[in-house]
Parts: sequence; C-alpha cells; structure tokens
Amino acid sequence: MKLLVLTELFLPTKGGTAVWFDEVYRRVGGREIHVVTSDVPGAAEYDVQHSNTVHRVSCKRHWWLRPESLAMYVKLFIRAFIIVLTNKIDVVHAGRVLPEGLVGLVVAKIFRKPLVIYAHGEEITTWRQSGKFKVMIFTYHRADVVIANSDFTREELLKIGVNNKKIVIINPGVDVERFRPGLEVKGLPALVNLRPEQKLILSVGRLSRRKGFDQVVRSIPKLIEKGVDVQYVIIGTGEDEQYLKTLANELGVIGRVHLLGHVTSDDLPRWYNACDVFAMPNREIDGDTEGFGMVFVEAGACAKAVVAGNKGGTSSSVVDGETGFIVDGEKMLAVINALHALLTDELCRQKLACQGRKRAEEKFSWEKVADELLAIELNN
Repeated sequence: MKLLVLTELFLPTKGGTAVWFDEVYRRVGGREIHVVTSDVPGAAEYDVQHSNTVHRVSCKRHWWLRPESLAMYVKLFIRAFIIVLTNKIDVVHAGRVLPEGLVGLVVAKIFRKPLVIYAHGEEITTWRQSGKFKVMIFTYHRADVVIANSDFTREELLKIGVNNKKIVIINPGVDVERFRPGLEVKGLPALVNLRPEQKLILSVGRLSRRKGFDQVVRSIPKLIEKGVDVQYVIIGTGEDEQYLKTLANELGVIGRVHLLGHVTSDDLPRWYNACDVFAMPNREIDGDTEGFGMVFVEAGACAKAVVAGNKGGTSSSVVDGETGFIVDGEKMLAVINALHALLTDELCRQKLACQGRKRAEEKFSWEKVADELLAIELNN
C-alpha cells in the first residue's frame, strides 16, 4: 500500500501525536510511505535512518497573512501534489482535519484518491471560530474514512454530523518493548532527592491547566497530613510552568515538586519505572479536554497504576478499577483519595499495575495499531 501522509506533527517534534504517526507508519510500510511534515531542528539527522520517505516543508505561520497559516497550506499542497503526480499513491492520509485534511481533500479530489483523516477530539471541542469550524465540518464530511482516537472523539464527530459508517476507532499505541517494567532506574531518585521511604508520583505532558497537574500539587500537603511522605515529578514544558512553581511555593511544597522539562527518550520509560503512581487528573477547560491520553498507556506498559480525570477520552485509555482510577479532576477530595488509596495499598497498586501492563500488550502495541490501520485500507 503506497500512502501519502500529511502531518505537521512528526518526530523529532515532541508530543504524543508526533510519536503516534512516526511509530505506526514505520510499521505500516517502508519507502513507499511518503510523509510530508514540518521541518524542525534535528529533522535532517533523524530522517536519514527513517524507514519511510520523509519530506520536510516549513510550517511557519506569518502574522501578516490571512489566515496566518496560508503559507503552510500552500507548501503542503505543492509538495503533496508533486508526490502524488510522480508516485503511484493509493491513499491520502491526513494527521488532522486542518490544515492537513483540507490540503489532503484537494489533492485526493484532483487525483481521485481515497482520503483518511485522523480526529483527536480537542479540535472538535475547541475550534469554535465560525469560519474555521465550518471548514472543519466541510472537510470531515468529505473524507472517505475518519479515524477517531477514542469513543469520546467518535461521539464528538457524530455531534457534528459525520456519518457513523465513515468513523473507525483506532486508539494510539505504545512501544511495549521500550516501555516495560524492570528497567534500571539507578541515578534518577538522587536527581530529586528521593529517599527510599518516600513515594513518587509522576506526571508527563504539556504543562497545561486542563492536565490537572495543579490538582496533584494541591494534594501533596493533604497526603503528608495523612502520613504519606511523597515527592512529585512533572516531565514536560508549557505555559503553566511558572504557575505550578508559584502554587507549590504557596503551599509550602516547592521542595517536593520537581519540574524536569523534557527528558531524553531513553530516560522517559525509566522515570515511569521509578515512580509509584502515575497521575494526570485531567479536566475540561473552555472545551479543551484530553482526547485519549497516550501517557496513561505508557504508564500501564511500565506496570504502573494511574489516576486519570473523567473528562474527554480517558475511558478508552484507562479502565476504572482495573488499570487505575478515573476521578473527577475538578474535585480535590476525589484526587486526594485516589492517590492515597494507591500509595498506601501496595496490593491494590500492584494488581492494577499488572493489569495495565497486560492491557498494553494485548490492545495497544504499535504492531496491533498498524494492523488496524491496514485493515481499514483493505475494507474501504
């Protein structure tokens, strides 16, 4: 199967979506998969070893253009047009509805090729500018297949009138060899002054208010009051960095909250292994919510129980009471109780952790995701 894949997000760009597309398409095929993506620092070195054919274009936005992303649309279209013109492409895939989906739609119509668009959830709930929203709906409706990353996203697609027969649910996956239990964690506890008797809570993700990292910070004094000596590590960058530091300082726990920024790809699964519990009690803020939550699957693959919020698509990545606890991220008592239960009940924590690892292996391996993607092409 020869594919044209349009996606602004692709490794070495940081983020779950970039990881998803990189991991799945290298398993779907080789050089016959043409990926058109953003030119970012380190891309040239990265692409040399990639199994797919990767084409880079500048995806910079310009404030003086209307829309600011107009140049990106044009560059994506020109490169995509040339690739389909000079290669026997079978199907066009778009990583998002805008800009990639709209560009993909035009190219697919010109060359009479099927179009597959990914839906992630948050774009449907947050893109409420009248013009942008109308274009989004227009594009989704004209795709041949729309891949929803969760049951939640599927429901959001149905709300805007996308034909149910076009929607296929494929969850993001995880590299179960890279993210696995038993990895060496030597040296990591010392980085945050973690003592042997202390418990470690870990969060991974963009430092955004909807992730609920501030709720975990607020829970720390209460956990200490309950006799749980705890430290908290947050991996990721974002707009809430100073807010989280200020909050930790105000609560008197600044010495227990460690914002590490980005860590290396080798160290990330080691940090999952080093923690006792993974937490991201996400919530919805102004329509912005978690479409799936790949980090919960990564934690589960490393045999760690998780605490998730009940908004968005987390019910597809976490099974409440089986691989972790799903709570109302708005309610502090719910977050505190879930963390306390997991940190103080080792048998429960280990049971959920083992089930999380099993579910990751059976349902979320990248090989399984790739097979599901290929099955769509065979059936449509």
